[in-house]
Amino acid sequence: MQREATLAQADVSELDLVKRCQAGNAEAFDELVTRYRTRIFAMIYNMVHNEQDAWDLAQDSFVKAWKSIKSFHGRSSFYTWLYRIVMNVTIDWLRKKHVKGAGVEFDDAIQLKEINPASKTLPKADPLPYERMQRSEIRARIDDAIGQLSPEHRAVILMKETEDMQYHEIAESLGCSIGTVMSRLFYARKKLQNLLRDVYENV
Repeated sequence: MQREATLAQADVSELDLVKRCQAGNAEAFDELVTRYRTRIFAMIYNMVHNEQDAWDLAQDSFVKAWKSIKSFHGRSSFYTWLYRIVMNVTIDWLRKKHVKGAGVEFDDAIQLKEINPASKTLPKADPLPYERMQRSEIRARIDDAIGQLSPEHRAVILMKETEDMQYHEIAESLGCSIGTVMSRLFYARKKLQNLLRDVYENV
């Protein structure tokens, strides 16, 4: 009961901050930024792999959120609403940069073994000391593979694998249907598992 009360207080506190923001209170918005900037930066960094670009995009996202705060009606959590803005800003930026793989959704000609759509995508291994070098190389391979996905596919993979978000949360954040999320996730996983086939065989 105490935990439920604490969660309820946190929700009320956030809603209160949002209402104050909508009334023009910049300090209330600063509090919301403080709460979420670390998670937002981490998500953007995983998308763009550049610290300065990630900070710039986070800043752009928060500015856009402040300008459109009155459009938040509480139908979802504030974080989900903010996440949608962040993903739109980041995906638009990646498209304009013409990132590698941005125009390639999935090559249906690639023949793969059957893949469980519900499986985790990224290989995991215990970080034992003698494995550190190997882990570093694997991480670099994974980052490179993710970088070859389109922005839309990269977003769903990171939201599911890094943030552990549910399908409906990803759909809300990206402004698309759950079916679209599942489709993007399935094809992104197939492409990643093709690119990382040797990694999977050795972990």
